Amino acid sequence: METEKKTVRRAVRAEKKDARAARRAERKSAREVKRAEKKSARAIRRAERKNGGKKGWKHEVVKIFVLILVSVMIAVNIKSFIRTGGLYPAGVSGLSILLERALDAFFGLRIPYAVINVVLNLGPIYIGFRYIGKKFTLYACFVILLSSVLTEVIPGFEITNDTLLIALFGGMVSGASTGLCLLFDANTGGTDFLAVFLSERLKMDSFNIILIFNSLILLAAGILFGLDKALYSIIFQFVATQVVHLIYQKYQQATLLIVTEMPEDVARVVYSISHHGATILHGEGAYARTEKTVVYSVVSRSEASRVIQAVKELDPAAFINLMRTERITGRFYYKPEE
Repeated sequence: METEKKTVRRAVRAEKKDARAARRAERKSAREVKRAEKKSARAIRRAERKNGGKKGWKHEVVKIFVLILVSVMIAVNIKSFIRTGGLYPAGVSGLSILLERALDAFFGLRIPYAVINVVLNLGPIYIGFRYIGKKFTLYACFVILLSSVLTEVIPGFEITNDTLLIALFGGMVSGASTGLCLLFDANTGGTDFLAVFLSERLKMDSFNIILIFNSLILLAAGILFGLDKALYSIIFQFVATQVVHLIYQKYQQATLLIVTEMPEDVARVVYSISHHGATILHGEGAYARTEKTVVYSVVSRSEASRVIQAVKELDPAAFINLMRTERITGRFYYKPEE
């Protein structure tokens, strides 16, 4: 009898001990869930602040400084590379130089480059105001006017007489100036407006389309003034386009495959930064045979690094695969709610 009572007491104590252990485990699990939720909320708030926070006056000062630098680069490029090598830059700048030379050669009219450039930019400026954005277009007008004036004021100096070197390095300077402008939500005018307009409408990088259009302009210049310079000018424009692609990647897409245990939070982080949706896929690990969750999303390449950084802050154990995307169809961008 006594043995049975001891057995019962031991069983009761074991049950109480198990119950206490279960309650401790539940409390620990609840604390861990709460910590994970707080961590997720902080990561999402940081992502939203980085993406949607208002930019202060310091950013505007830096932007003006960069646009002045870009204007100087454009003027120096025209005076020291393009005119020294007898090249024709593409776009409206190229048309301006082409018209300036044609009017002088065939009609004896010497109209300043600045006047022709501003007049020819009126059409693209209208497209900018109408379809792209007023602030974007105003900054572009600032660059157009300043670069046009500086082109007339800054003295030209000869760097090299080698036409191939002029085409290569002049193209690099041209592409760098355009890329910097686009990074700071402005452009150098002319066909850059068309490139941005087409990219916004088609949701794809349209600078190669503009390259083809510019090549036709350069061939027309070659028919009038010699094909050798026109072909060098096409090299110039090709190099410039590639440099723009390296610097400005907003309209180039990248695919993200993120293996994580926090799929809902990761999907919210992706949207907070890029306003792109995500698809949550369920699978199984081939080695350990454990359930896995994969968040699949396509973002612009300029946003990919910020998304990856935010996801790693949220889930340090996440496995992320970034792949280049050539083309997509379907809804790519979700306009944020006002």
